[in-house]
Amino acid sequence: MARIRRAVFPAAGLGTRFLPATKAQAKEMLPLVDKPILQYAVEEAVASGLESLVIVTSRGKGAIEDHFDVSWELEKNLEERGKPELLRAVRAVSDLARIAYIRQGEALGLGHAVLTARDLVGGEPFAVLLGDDVIIMDAGDPPCTRQLMDIHERHGAAVVAVMEVPEEETGRYGIVRARPLGEEGVFEVEDMVEKPAPGQAPSRLAIIGRYILPPSIFPALEETGRGSGGEIQLTDGLRHLLGRERVLACRFRGRRLDAGDKLGFLQATVELALRHGELGSAFGAWLRSLDLEGY
Repeated sequence: MARIRRAVFPAAGLGTRFLPATKAQAKEMLPLVDKPILQYAVEEAVASGLESLVIVTSRGKGAIEDHFDVSWELEKNLEERGKPELLRAVRAVSDLARIAYIRQGEALGLGHAVLTARDLVGGEPFAVLLGDDVIIMDAGDPPCTRQLMDIHERHGAAVVAVMEVPEEETGRYGIVRARPLGEEGVFEVEDMVEKPAPGQAPSRLAIIGRYILPPSIFPALEETGRGSGGEIQLTDGLRHLLGRERVLACRFRGRRLDAGDKLGFLQATVELALRHGELGSAFGAWLRSLDLEGY
């Protein structure tokens, strides 16, 4: 079985939920405390053992490439000003991984973004990580992507990350119908549907932004074509793949923060600030001091 070495990060969206903040900057570069949203997913991929990363971008996303590139002028400035800790932090970003970039010429959905990366992925299984989903782990637990990779290595099948959501929220997710496989947190997927209305969902197991996909997903996406909203949906492609290959689901250990809309972004900011080694204690004390009855 081919070892998983590559990860794809779809980052070509327009970020309309954050307008006007994203009128002239990439949503993926909005800061969660002291890192841009996308960096959390990149760090998860690296911590999972992935070596080669592919970021799918679009026009106006040059800041993403600049962020993960070497900044000689900034490094020289920090070195001359005697700020070694900041210098190490800046260098750590550019040293994270080998990153290649490819543009998605037209925004035709998540499935199309994955298709765009086809030539850079090759004929190997690969991971897909959506930057909007920031997943925090308890001490000692492997990253979410690593959990999915381990399941793939045992079974040789596609794997999607799932979590239970309230019934009234099923219309926001791809939902799977699945049966327990006999391993804790692992399910055999029998069917999936994109954004079913409450009361019509086959379960409350929702797909979130972590996937391990075989190269056969590419012809499956091509054969599926455009679906909801005139876009090529990854869930539809996976459902097409399910007709001829196994797809497993992993109810992962960890907690997902949804930074994909304004409220979720603010909640993720608070959560990550409280966990921050330098800021957490002081930030928590400030939160406890607030008189929220006045808001």
